[in-house]
Amino acid sequence: MTDPGIRVDTTSPVPPYEQIRAQLAALIITGRLAEDERLPTVRQLAADLGLAPGTVARAYRELEAAELIRTRRGAGTRVAAPPSEPQPPDADQLATLARNFISTARALGADTETILTVIRKALG
Repeated sequence: MTDPGIRVDTTSPVPPYEQIRAQLAALIITGRLAEDERLPTVRQLAADLGLAPGTVARAYRELEAAELIRTRRGAGTRVAAPPSEPQPPDADQLATLARNFISTARALGADTETILTVIRKALG
């Protein structure tokens, strides 16, 4: 897996495992991580993010339960085949992504109006 830009904000009220789960799910659903692409091991991603392996393992378990990834001994963890029918957006996942964006924007010094302006512009 090339660096997809997974980031964890430890000051966010969103638990780190949920931040990882939501970001990886978004990368998979949008096709930025392709079917059969290998993900880092739990230990490697935990080390890269400075988190406990159990945190990453929980995110992986939830992604596996959602059938977005699959883990096989000897083959590692890979992106699963996309579902045959398009899935509606997950409201919880969208809310987590929005909270992560807002938290990052505020850390950069953006106020509410600036954040809303940027979102409106991005929606185009």
